[in-house]
Amino acid sequence: MPFQVSQFLDVAEGLQPGQFSVGSRGSASSLTDLGPIYKQLLDEPVTAIFAIIGGDGRPNLTPIWFDYEDDKVLLNFAEHRKKTGWIRDDPEFTLILMNPANAYHWVSIRGRVVKEIHEDDPKEGHRATEQVDKIWTKYTGNEPPYGLRDPSRNERRVLFEAEVERVAAFGRP
Repeated sequence: MPFQVSQFLDVAEGLQPGQFSVGSRGSASSLTDLGPIYKQLLDEPVTAIFAIIGGDGRPNLTPIWFDYEDDKVLLNFAEHRKKTGWIRDDPEFTLILMNPANAYHWVSIRGRVVKEIHEDDPKEGHRATEQVDKIWTKYTGNEPPYGLRDPSRNERRVLFEAEVERVAAFGRP
């Protein structure tokens, strides 16, 4: 499903009229269609800030590991976490990936969760386990399996697949 991509005017080459406003709008059908200077933020181990409405009605911000496949954002959380319930209550979210070396280079993604896969699902549950192992390696450089399961409980993972609704991009590396 195509989504809107807004490219903001930045000040990388000096001041300009309309700076920090949307300079162009286009569309894409996959996150892989983004330009290379923005796609690198998706592909490198850049921590994303995930925003969702919490139980008290206020935005909750959480740093997370980011992953995607084509036009889907993949969110993998422990079943017992509060944000898992908040996603079920309201599947809309926003996240931002900001270049750690340049705060004026970022990509923001608005999305909606459309599918939930519990790790214990007999048909698709393996996908939740495989995906958390994949991002474990991306962010830590360690081989699978994912090494941060809570030892005090039988931690189970939930993989949420989300459609991208809008993307905003700003700046250069």
